[in-house]
Amino acid sequence: METKRTQPLARDAMAYVLAGGRGSRLAELTDSRAKPAVYFGGKTRIIDFALSNALNSGIRRIGVATQYKAHSLIRHLQRGWNFFRPERNESFDILPASQRVSETQWYEGTADAVYQNADIIEAYGPEYMIILAGDHIYKMDYELMLREHVDSGANVTIGCLEVPRMEATGFGVMHVDETNRITAFVEKPKDPPAIPGRPDTALASMGIYVFRTKFLMEQLRRDAATKGSNRDFGKDIIPYIVKNGKAQAHYFSRSCVRSSQEGDAYWRDVGTVDAYWEANIDLTDVTPELDIYDREWPIWTYAEIKPPAKFVHDQEGRRGSAVSSLVSGDCIISGASLRKSLLFTGVRVNSFSSLEEAVVLPDCHIGRNATLRKVVLDRGVKIPEGLSVGFDAEADARRFRVSEGGVCLITQAMIDRLSN
Repeated sequence: METKRTQPLARDAMAYVLAGGRGSRLAELTDSRAKPAVYFGGKTRIIDFALSNALNSGIRRIGVATQYKAHSLIRHLQRGWNFFRPERNESFDILPASQRVSETQWYEGTADAVYQNADIIEAYGPEYMIILAGDHIYKMDYELMLREHVDSGANVTIGCLEVPRMEATGFGVMHVDETNRITAFVEKPKDPPAIPGRPDTALASMGIYVFRTKFLMEQLRRDAATKGSNRDFGKDIIPYIVKNGKAQAHYFSRSCVRSSQEGDAYWRDVGTVDAYWEANIDLTDVTPELDIYDREWPIWTYAEIKPPAKFVHDQEGRRGSAVSSLVSGDCIISGASLRKSLLFTGVRVNSFSSLEEAVVLPDCHIGRNATLRKVVLDRGVKIPEGLSVGFDAEADARRFRVSEGGVCLITQAMIDRLSN
């Protein structure tokens, strides 16, 4: 009689994070860094969420495939994720497109980014592979998805979001039967199929896939030999398995990690300036939808050794203060006021300045008498004395990048042009 397995499946799994995306809709925020390396939430980078989910789920073998402008991302991974130990059967591999298959070939698609490193993966011998996107904000226990994959006997299990049907037009969308078996997979449909019995809701792909490693490698080799393939999971691998094998949908709501402070399942693609600004500013709420203070499911990152934040001056009109704001270490608020703002490490805000609904990336310096409202400042921006942003839309649009939602993105290059 077969004994039921009790050991976590995560110990036999490898997480493979696809982190090569440019994220061009984030405009200048991704001029010098890939989207997964973009700062988020005061201390972390976007990729830290997928990596922390893997670590917290019990996975101890992780690979990260990088491509577009990867230096900032690789440096962050080397500094913040270098604690895995081979003697404990742990591994953490950074896998740039290194022309392993062909000396002229970069990663052609998401599937090719795994295929080109097949020999590295197979050398570790993981029984399961979890393919992850490195550019979303969410908390998820992958062990629960692994368990569902094994129990269903599927060839692939796909992590899915339940979204209003007509909001699913920008996703890969699943058509499922009553057992959640995927019967069709459509990329960015104009008329998304609904979940059975729920005509206003669709199942959208999260870009999370679980396979048995042996089966995945067979599919990648088959796809690599197929002429005309895009070498992509969403366009090629998944539709083929849906047609010729068994693909199962896993509902994110079943494995989403929530603290006692969180309600709905939280998942965000912060791929536009508006979405990025909004998700960061939301963290300043009394009870935000995303609880980054949850000690049961910590978000790991590179923890810099920095002094505490400091607030100085206590005169009328020149008082260092922050209301409904997040202020990271090594910030000095010198006789200035913050309201509903988020400051990353090492920011200096000088006297008589005011910030409202501002997302300020590390090492920015804000001169005296500046007034900034509804802005995102890229790393290292030096705001000149007396600059006013967020009060005259036409003037802002001439000088800076203004999003559809009215968020003003400011880089140092834009500031430099003001004085020319």
